[in-house]
Amino acid sequence: MTSDAGPRQWLRQLPTFDRDHLPPFDPEATPAGPAELYLDWLHTAADAGLAAPHAVNLATADANGQVTARTVILKDLYEHTWCIATSALSPKAAQLVENPRAALTSFWAPLGRQVRITGSVTDLGDAAADEDFHARPDGSRAAALVGQQSQVLPDRQTYAEAFAAALEQVQQHPRTPLPTWRVYGLQAESVEFWQATADSGQTRLHYRRTGTDWHKELLWP
Repeated sequence: MTSDAGPRQWLRQLPTFDRDHLPPFDPEATPAGPAELYLDWLHTAADAGLAAPHAVNLATADANGQVTARTVILKDLYEHTWCIATSALSPKAAQLVENPRAALTSFWAPLGRQVRITGSVTDLGDAAADEDFHARPDGSRAAALVGQQSQVLPDRQTYAEAFAAALEQVQQHPRTPLPTWRVYGLQAESVEFWQATADSGQTRLHYRRTGTDWHKELLWP
């Protein structure tokens, strides 16, 4: 509950990190490229029992620079390409067509860790999309088949009926395709690792792509 003075004081009093139990981070002992370090941090988050450690915030912008963000699930990581999946009819997919650049953020609060990834985005093709779609649980495929993402919904009953029909279709015909399902790969150009430290400070390590190589540098907090 906030006070009559508004949320400012209450927000200042909220806890952040348990700085007595943060993992160590030595920037001098990091790999040449960021993907290996990202996977190491992701495994650490999963081993620590954090919920949805593979959830990432995806920020996109349209041709006019209007920015939106949402949380999605990381589906794959290879050759410094971070992969996410969505409907080609979704607002985020429409923005990626207009402006094929995006940013991803992973945040593991109990570990005091954040990773920011920026770069260009490409559609990874029909085979990747079909494989991802049919690897999803029945309910997830049914929700995708319902479609109409982000459009106005008149009432919950309308969605419940559409979802039930889609779920029945998925269960009776498991190989039902969805051509509008796509997988997008963000090819990283910049990756920053942020670690809170026990002394209330922070360590920032930045990887910057230079051609086919990566340049590492520390950043001021």
